[in-house]
Amino acid sequence: MNAYLIKAATIVNEGQKIVADVLIKDGFIEKIGQNLSAPDAIEINAEGQYLLPGMIDDQVHFREPGLTHKADIFTESMAAVAGGITSFMEMPNTVPNTLTQELLADKYAIAAETSLANYSFYMGASNDNIEEVLKTDPKNVCGIKVFMGSSTGNMLVDNEKTLENIFSKAPILVATHCEDEATIRHNLAEFKAKYGDDLTIDMHPLIRSAEACYKSSSLAVELAKSYQTRLHILHISTAKEIALFDNTIPLKYKKITAEACVHHLWFNDKDYATKGNFIKWNPAVKTAEDQNGILQGVLNDNIDVIATDHAPHTLEEKNQPYTQAPSGGPLVQHALPALLEMHLQGKISLEKIVEKTAHNLAICFDIEKRGFIREGYWADLVLVDLKDAWTVTKLNNFYKCGWSPFDGDTFQASVTHTFVSGNLAYQKGKFTTDQIGRRLTFAR
Repeated sequence: MNAYLIKAATIVNEGQKIVADVLIKDGFIEKIGQNLSAPDAIEINAEGQYLLPGMIDDQVHFREPGLTHKADIFTESMAAVAGGITSFMEMPNTVPNTLTQELLADKYAIAAETSLANYSFYMGASNDNIEEVLKTDPKNVCGIKVFMGSSTGNMLVDNEKTLENIFSKAPILVATHCEDEATIRHNLAEFKAKYGDDLTIDMHPLIRSAEACYKSSSLAVELAKSYQTRLHILHISTAKEIALFDNTIPLKYKKITAEACVHHLWFNDKDYATKGNFIKWNPAVKTAEDQNGILQGVLNDNIDVIATDHAPHTLEEKNQPYTQAPSGGPLVQHALPALLEMHLQGKISLEKIVEKTAHNLAICFDIEKRGFIREGYWADLVLVDLKDAWTVTKLNNFYKCGWSPFDGDTFQASVTHTFVSGNLAYQKGKFTTDQIGRRLTFAR
């Protein structure tokens, strides 16, 4: 593995900005300091650029196995490192659903051969696999995923006894998708009674309503408090939900944490007029008031982390009528540039972006030696140029599905270099594919 010396970067780390050099050797950050010298290292002049800890994305759907016409671990990890994401945690609603330890091991085996980024995979929960869930090893699996809302196959957990079993016995962090299925079905029936088959995308946040989200997330919080579960609620999409989460205690002591996703910070329901099904997600993009409330929740530390919920579908699938078009979209390549754009708009500081995309992930999930720019830690690092504007097109994205919800948008900042466990995996449009990312481990 090559050694690298990054010179004169503005390092954004642990609430501070400092100009310094960083020496990378044998996969780790060996030294941070001024005027470093390393004759055998490849030198990178980073003057005027910002060096961030690599983004850790705690929610992606890379579609392998079973749905590889949409995406696969190689293509999406490549897009991730191009976007400054150095580690990901992938969801179990692949085909087959990841509901046994054997199927979970199969996904790790694929990643060990093909993933350019560091990786972990959630164990999936269903209404009838509690025995398999309880076998999950906390030291090398990121968490257990519970869909408290509709999903693929047998992944909807709507049995009250099953939920109590999971929350009371889980040996590891429980991550939940919270939308109340009964509320959604009721809303859908009402809209169909009124409009028949003429449902349109602007109805999506009314069918998958704020009430459905709050009812489910408040139930998850109630269960977690009852059983002292380590709960992490994914993709908060309403302002109302923010009050469910405490911002008065340090993150390392929190038993209940929450995630915001980039699309809920960037879009609101007025964008359906131009973006249509390409911003159809579950939970739905909702009002500007919800969008602003989520951002305030991030800034005020009610919400602990920012992620993508990267979930690609083909253009053909997305171009179907609203009721047939699947929910989800690709985001890993454009999440950090979008956040940097929000910074340049004065909405969020670089320090807060780093906190919510790297530091806090390491704390929330107890990830070993990642998420910070520290000597002795893995060299998961991203160099960004805040004055290198570019426009998102189908020609410059790396998603297998070939499109982005940001198509046509211009970002003022770009990712120039991404280091994954010390490997320069991405540099100005080019990839190094002969070294694979590493499996994340957890200090639990």
